[in-house]
Amino acid sequence: MTKAEMDEKLRSVLTEQRYRHSIGVMETAMRLAEAWGVSVEKAEIAGLLHDCAKDIPHEVQEQMLRNRDVPLDKPTAASPQLWHAVLGAELIQEEYGVTDPEIINAVRYHTTGRAEMSLLEKIIYVSDCVEPNRTYDDREERLELAFTDLDKSFLGCINWSIKSVISRDRPAHPDSLAARNEIILKESLA
Repeated sequence: MTKAEMDEKLRSVLTEQRYRHSIGVMETAMRLAEAWGVSVEKAEIAGLLHDCAKDIPHEVQEQMLRNRDVPLDKPTAASPQLWHAVLGAELIQEEYGVTDPEIINAVRYHTTGRAEMSLLEKIIYVSDCVEPNRTYDDREERLELAFTDLDKSFLGCINWSIKSVISRDRPAHPDSLAARNEIILKESLA
């Protein structure tokens, strides 16, 4: 599938607001990929498609995951807001023809992060957090930091995400905690 076909298909399955967000993530990811020496083409595809399953109702997402025999760990199963990333990793293969494992993983882990993330995975995670349609107070600082210290920008984004989950009495995902701890330990050993 060409990028134009991917874009057309994506536009047909997302709300206008979610589509604008996806374009913002894609454009931010492309800029960060260029800055960090990562494939701009992979960043473009992963950024564009990262939320391809987001507008599917949770009950339908759950059924689609079951139909595909995709196992969910307990924290993911208990958090429907995470399902779109897992399902999205499946759908980009089935419906968009993506076969690159790095792009698939970038979509799969854009909500939780994980230990030992690739640069592309971090770029998509951070881009999702700092793209121009986001409106929280320190978004611009995190975006600027991403061009000079991707790990520190990532840490700010994942800290914000974990705090948000905790404030709603939801479980913090072990992958998020592992990603956060890895960065902190790396920083403390530097």
